[in-house]
Amino acid sequence: MIYPPNAADKLGFLEIKELVRQKCLSEPARELVSKIQPQVNPEQIQKFLRQTAEFKSLLQTDDPLPIDHLYPIRPLIEKARVEGTFLLEEEFHRVLLSLRTVFALIRYFKEREGQYAHLDMLFEHLTIENAIVRSIERVIDDRGKLKENASKLLLDLSQQIQKSEQEARKRLESVFKTAQNNGWTADGNLTIRDGRLCIPILAENKRKVKGLIHDESATGQTAYIEPEEVFHLNNKVRDLEFARRREVVRILTELTDSLRPHIPLLQSYHGLLTKLDFVRAKALFAIDIEASLPEILATSEINLVNARHPLLFLNAKADGTHSIVPLNIKMDEQGRIILVSGPNAGGKSVCMKTVGLLQLMFQSGLLVPADGNSKIGIFRQVFADIGDDQSIESDLSTYSAHLSKMKHFTQFANAKTLVLIDEFGTGTDPQFGGPIAEAVLEVLNTKNVRGVITTHYSNLKVFASDTAGLENASMLFDNAAMKPLYILQIGKPGSSYALEIAQNIGLPKEVLRLAKTKIGEHQQNVESLLVNLERDKKEIYDTKAAILKREKELLTKQQEYEELRDYVDTNRRELLKQAKEEARQILKDANKLVENTIAEIKSVQADKEKTREIRSTLHQAIDKHSPVKPAVAKPISKSDVAADQDLKVGDWVRLRESGAEAQVMEIAKNKNLILALGELRTVVKPAKVEKLQGKEKKKAAKRIGSLSTGDAADFSPELDIRGMRTDDAMHQLELVLDRAVMIGYPSLKIVHGKGDGILRKFVREYLRKYSHISHFEDEHADRGGDGITYAYIK
Repeated sequence: MIYPPNAADKLGFLEIKELVRQKCLSEPARELVSKIQPQVNPEQIQKFLRQTAEFKSLLQTDDPLPIDHLYPIRPLIEKARVEGTFLLEEEFHRVLLSLRTVFALIRYFKEREGQYAHLDMLFEHLTIENAIVRSIERVIDDRGKLKENASKLLLDLSQQIQKSEQEARKRLESVFKTAQNNGWTADGNLTIRDGRLCIPILAENKRKVKGLIHDESATGQTAYIEPEEVFHLNNKVRDLEFARRREVVRILTELTDSLRPHIPLLQSYHGLLTKLDFVRAKALFAIDIEASLPEILATSEINLVNARHPLLFLNAKADGTHSIVPLNIKMDEQGRIILVSGPNAGGKSVCMKTVGLLQLMFQSGLLVPADGNSKIGIFRQVFADIGDDQSIESDLSTYSAHLSKMKHFTQFANAKTLVLIDEFGTGTDPQFGGPIAEAVLEVLNTKNVRGVITTHYSNLKVFASDTAGLENASMLFDNAAMKPLYILQIGKPGSSYALEIAQNIGLPKEVLRLAKTKIGEHQQNVESLLVNLERDKKEIYDTKAAILKREKELLTKQQEYEELRDYVDTNRRELLKQAKEEARQILKDANKLVENTIAEIKSVQADKEKTREIRSTLHQAIDKHSPVKPAVAKPISKSDVAADQDLKVGDWVRLRESGAEAQVMEIAKNKNLILALGELRTVVKPAKVEKLQGKEKKKAAKRIGSLSTGDAADFSPELDIRGMRTDDAMHQLELVLDRAVMIGYPSLKIVHGKGDGILRKFVREYLRKYSHISHFEDEHADRGGDGITYAYIK
């Protein structure tokens, strides 16, 4: 599927497999990772991807998996398969721990039946065979040792050994004590020689103790003797130990025989543990690279959204920068082959390698670091020409190696092939390399292949723009800062920026001038057009970003408004309800007050003084429930304005809130002021302005008066100040900039010439201080260079 065989390595796929391999807990799972290869069966790819996605979800949202022990039990199973063999105690212990892990996992997923549909497939037809565990637990304890009561005979033998050892020890200590009392012993205590407990006796006294001499010291002064009366007891212990060992072998052989019929099931358990460990490793790696499951297409197409190269992403993550520019690229029937151009070190090769590596990961069942709404199809072949494959042994030059690959590509590529070519056509004379590359590209296009190709050749860019199925693309470049932006933009070719980069590095001007004359007028025009396209694309990109930001702010404001409106509506209903209730209560109290008043007047029989007091009390009660009337502001008359600030038509004022300066054009009948701010008109109250006097008035009249003449249609975005004195030039620049900001013009072209560079220095220092300028840059070298400055307005 992959040609040449080392293409996967050059794309970084082997590094990806090694990173997944490091996540495995068991060696069998690591072996599975080493065998990972891209698949072409859609059902198999989908199953692997969904299993990984489900395991990733499990790790992030569910309870931890009960994976305590993952021992490689397959070698033990193969050993137990042979008749007459038996597993050792520690080997049975490993099998026991692995089986406990398997059963815990089966129960874990049974409790979540249906939640992880594709992981459940791993457990199909697997049952919990508790009899195996019980048979091992009956013989092996939790420390991995044989239980003393594994059989009646074993228990009896163990007890006899213990009893005989105690008796032998007791007899030996008695002899040792007697020898010590007689002064026969050397320095030291009882010691073991040849597996037997012995007494250290001085060489001259060795004939005084009857027994077997097992050893003597290096100097020959001490003999190690096993007393005769203890010798027979130790022999008895040794015989009992031999009998016990035979019983242990019998028990382990019998247990192995009972395990042998379950070998197929044990192999299935082993397979389950290995696969779960394998899928778990893929899921952990997916979490590390923030990968997701893309939409799987039946056709051979690619639509990557916010894709990232996984190795670059991990490096950036380790450095704490996270500064990876995402890639957005689409390959379909209309744009089958993407021809990427642009400056060196601008990200062309990374773009191509990202597409290739993510495709290999996807078809190998690994989740890819891209948005979940990305779409990836399946390719039967991946052809790649990356790097220098020259070979001294095979007598292949760099270009010959490239041509060998192109031969294979043109012969065997088809509509199900993904082609990746880096620096297409290089390695030979461009006069011939370009046409040959164009011919190869035409053949590949007729075969309906998909691919990403990087190049600097202009003839390929022209061919792609005129040929259906091919799509130009470029890596954006900031020609103001002279640095790449690593953003892929499809639709237009990109400039290599060779001259600009050379100039920025500091190549002598004479060399650059000679280079321009040798390039040729046609090629210079092409490069100039590409640079202009880059600038236009950058402006469009920035404008689009600003519009999107503004739209987001408007949506936020709209949401806040709707929430406020709902809040007001809700509270208005509540307030009306409350007001009606209070009004009802007031009316009820009023009726009661009137009735009481009438009753009191009657009771005093219309006495004038008493009646007056009762009426006063009534009025006080009414006033208590009456709303307080707001004070009526005295209207401002024309005389009042004149008395306050003596404002009249033609005066210059400053708005208190914004600080903007304006001229009074008219005083309305309602005493409001109609002001002129350049081309704009506004109405404000007199209290919101302050009158300008003296120098402030003259300065405002001079600045804004020049702006008020003419309109945007008369405005010229080009200012020529060559030959002017510095003060006059700065004055003209200030006037034109102010007017450009007022009418909302996006940019200004300032022609100041080269000369000694003094005027250019003053212009740029002024632009840096002008708050409405976002940035400025030189004109293209072919159209004036640093003798012209482009200023961009916020």
